[in-house]
Amino acid sequence: MSDLPRKAVTRTAKLAALPIGFAGRATWGLGKRIGGASADLVTKELQQRTADQLFKVLGELKGGAMKFGQLLSVFESALPEEVAGPYRATLTKLQDAAPPMPTQTVHGVLEEQLGEDWRGLFLEFEDKPSAAASIGQVHRAVWHDGREVAVKVQYPGAGEALLSDLAQLSRFVRLLGPLIPGMDMKPLVTEMRDRVSEELDYALEAEAQREHAREFVDDPDVVVPDVVHQSDQVLVTEWIDGTPLAEIISSGTQEQRDRAGQLLARFLFSGPMRTGLLHADPHPGNFRLLPPREEAPGEDGKDGEGGGGSGELRLGVLDFGTVDRLPGGLPETIGEALRMTIDGESDAVYEMLRAEGFVRETIDLDPEAVLDYLLPIIEPAGAEEFTFTRAWMRAQAARIADPRSPAHQLGRQLNLPPSYLLIHRVTLSTIGVLCQLGATVRLKDELEDWLPGFYVEYVYDDEEAVEGEAAPETGAESGEDGGA
Repeated sequence: MSDLPRKAVTRTAKLAALPIGFAGRATWGLGKRIGGASADLVTKELQQRTADQLFKVLGELKGGAMKFGQLLSVFESALPEEVAGPYRATLTKLQDAAPPMPTQTVHGVLEEQLGEDWRGLFLEFEDKPSAAASIGQVHRAVWHDGREVAVKVQYPGAGEALLSDLAQLSRFVRLLGPLIPGMDMKPLVTEMRDRVSEELDYALEAEAQREHAREFVDDPDVVVPDVVHQSDQVLVTEWIDGTPLAEIISSGTQEQRDRAGQLLARFLFSGPMRTGLLHADPHPGNFRLLPPREEAPGEDGKDGEGGGGSGELRLGVLDFGTVDRLPGGLPETIGEALRMTIDGESDAVYEMLRAEGFVRETIDLDPEAVLDYLLPIIEPAGAEEFTFTRAWMRAQAARIADPRSPAHQLGRQLNLPPSYLLIHRVTLSTIGVLCQLGATVRLKDELEDWLPGFYVEYVYDDEEAVEGEAAPETGAESGEDGGA
């Protein structure tokens, strides 16, 4: 496949062939078993063939189909291991690779968007793409001022293809449901469809990336490349090297895994408070692990302001095409509900969930049962440090997915308000990546620093702690021990 298939009939035919292929392989598997082959061996081979066809089609079609595949890849850690094994390698490939556009097509888009003399804007331009995404591909180049840059070129017809894919996927989504037991795929497809227009708008993406780049310019832990140039179908940003997170997942050291996990959690929760925006596409292809920051001496020969190297690995963040706009940061109700759940305040948690629309007015639930449902899921938020594993993720998925489980019965009665849908997806996706990393993370530290409502400060009155806005006083006025 050399170009983005734009005709709806072509794309529909490819997607429609998926269920036919599934049925054909099931028949093939039955024949193999009748012929005496081991059931386990046949099942494994059947799953591998299914994975190969499914993600080959998704990768070729790019657009909404590839984006759906990327979304599936994030939740890979929730799959039972006997199913996840054959799929894992194919899923990972989809995150960073897809058949490229022909060079002639790329040049045509650049000429249309940047002018006939577009080559004069670059000292160098690599025709071979370095990465592919759902609506465009990235080329490495050198801008005319000498900066190394990433040039994202949008596929011609990407908007039409995305809408067509998502319409088709909504029809076939029940066939993909078994890939993630217990998860309702329809809301995910609906959400992606609602976000298509924003992701196609490179002006909105450039604005979101510039805002993050300004805020994190001196950050010792997180690197966001700045925007160099933007037009309707071309986005030029600073280039950053580094090790893709997918490589850390597959072969990184434990130190790299832990550091990447800590910084991923930090970026997730600090970003909305610092920029008013939530990066809403946290799959491994959008992150890099970078070397420590170099020392930047000031005029007096000492470290300049914000310029000293931390000596630790940093997280590079890419692709701001999908963001959630949260002017006040993440909702304070999330932090309050988390804290109260950890503290066992079942009645208060239940009333807050009802007020926010997580429990419909027509439904009555036992507050203690709701607390029992939530506590295992939020376990990482209450621990000083927590090791995220695929086994833990699978246990949570199985607990909620099992129709015989009380958690399953209760979960079916809960509601997800539309305003929380993207936050919920981003949080789950990030947890999925942390489990793929197998990272040990001090999540509670990040929540206390960055999640409104989670950390309660106290004022001290007659040696008794009272909730308030001020931290404990120190020094002589607060007594010999200096407060808490």
